Amino acid sequence: MLTKRKINLKQVVSVTTDGATDMVGREKGAVARMKQYNPDLIAYHCIIHQTVLCAILSEEFAEVMNTMMKLVNFLRASSSHQHRLLREFLKEMDADANDLLLHNNVRWLSKGNALERFWSIRKEIAAFLQQLKSQKATQFANFLQDKHKMDVVAFLVDITGHLNELILKLQGQKNSICDLMKTVRSFQIKLDIFKEDLQADCERFSQMREQIQGERDISPYVGFIDKLIGNFCQRFDCFNLGHQLLLLIENPFLIREIRGFSKEVTQTFKCAHPGSLQLELTDLQADVALRRHFETNDSATFWLQIVPETMFPGLTKVALHTLTMFGSTYSCETAFSSMNIIKTKYRSRLTNEHLHMSMRLALTPFKNNFSVCYLTCSKDNYSIAFHSSPIQVQTFRYVKSI
Repeated sequence: MLTKRKINLKQVVSVTTDGATDMVGREKGAVARMKQYNPDLIAYHCIIHQTVLCAILSEEFAEVMNTMMKLVNFLRASSSHQHRLLREFLKEMDADANDLLLHNNVRWLSKGNALERFWSIRKEIAAFLQQLKSQKATQFANFLQDKHKMDVVAFLVDITGHLNELILKLQGQKNSICDLMKTVRSFQIKLDIFKEDLQADCERFSQMREQIQGERDISPYVGFIDKLIGNFCQRFDCFNLGHQLLLLIENPFLIREIRGFSKEVTQTFKCAHPGSLQLELTDLQADVALRRHFETNDSATFWLQIVPETMFPGLTKVALHTLTMFGSTYSCETAFSSMNIIKTKYRSRLTNEHLHMSMRLALTPFKNNFSVCYLTCSKDNYSIAFHSSPIQVQTFRYVKSI
């Protein structure tokens, strides 16, 4: 792929992966093979993937979550007749939702959304299970009557809701790696607040507060938050891009330890010269005009359009390398989702060439600047109308000349 697109691997600054073995394997992984040609290549794990891995459940929480997913699958997937009866029952009961959501472990928001939907109609689900006479239905009905298990479910609903809010903030096409790390650092501070809140009045855990009403032990849930804090520290405190380097993009005028900054930058970018960076940063911080421009523009515009490259060649190069890094594989994931929508089982005659064209139209950020265009030939007439959207292009049928 790199050879076909004439990309020089020695000029590639960084590569972001999803952490799969075929990507990060020490011998045959893609990153290892790329580093044979470019030893200075920066490789790191997708920030969103790492966030999801931090929240992997274990012990009792994993057991309760697995039981919940079995319950949802039993009601939705075991029998189409039973699923139809469930939807009709929820409609008759005027429930908050008319169906359950299936859990898909690959999708980032699936776990939290499935739990939230179940919790909103848990009373109706319990009533429906009591009407069924199968042994599985009885087991699940007993599960819903277990107060301790429901306490765990209530806690999972609240904590996965907070994690989903974090993941939603991390998603997006225009988020730089600095924006993503700033969001993650903020959430790490919030975890300490969540821990204190659990030990107090559970203000930020509304479902759990309603469920336990101050009558049960909360130490297991505090321990879960402690593990979550440890997982985030383990994965993000040793992140390849240090605090001083990220601060250069966010606000270079706040850097005080200039020597520490230059040392941190040279550890990440081997081509940078520490002495030149120190002098350039000093000149930059002393420039009053640039400080005013920084206050009125975003960081990307400031570094790419305002800071003169001739005066600050080292700093602009470091900033350009940092701003062009992909903090996550979000763009790839959205491309896969678009392909799944375009290439369905009902479009079996879609060729690879046409799929490529459809993908280009679906993923391009550019918009056309025309509304209608007509093409007329000398012998036969063809009428072609272009919609304002780049995806909606309609070609009208052949019109026989009169």
